[in-house]
Amino acid sequence: MKQPKHRPIDRIDARILRELARDGRMAVTDLAARVGLSKSPTQVRLARLIEGGVIRGFRAILDPVAMEREHVAFVEVKLKDTSEAALRAFNARVRELPEIEQCHMIAGAFDYLLKVRTHDIREYRAVLGETISALPHVESTSTHVSMEAVKDVLL
Repeated sequence: MKQPKHRPIDRIDARILRELARDGRMAVTDLAARVGLSKSPTQVRLARLIEGGVIRGFRAILDPVAMEREHVAFVEVKLKDTSEAALRAFNARVRELPEIEQCHMIAGAFDYLLKVRTHDIREYRAVLGETISALPHVESTSTHVSMEAVKDVLL
């Protein structure tokens, strides 16, 4: 799929993005007031940011404590095989697993870094042993448990 061509983001676009990152449900009139524009130019800029692919969507930010998903672990994954076919198989399976909140391919001593969210360490242990270790081409894993999220935002 061809990536949309992005126009440079100016100061006002950056302010729009920061405000929407804080509150994606904000009315356009409120957004306009916060960035110092009238409603119409704000709508034009917002539409351009959406059409240009800078804003990929809007979603609810869920409370992991309320959802009983407070335990966070970061898992280093090393694969036995890093051929394109092996990477595709691993990626496809990871996308299906709700416990894996993020997955990043890494250039370094291991191949992937996963952010895994579960209820507690007991559930994490089961997910690691039964699911993550059984992913295609996994050779080894190493877990780092998060004690506290100091900063967890996009912007």
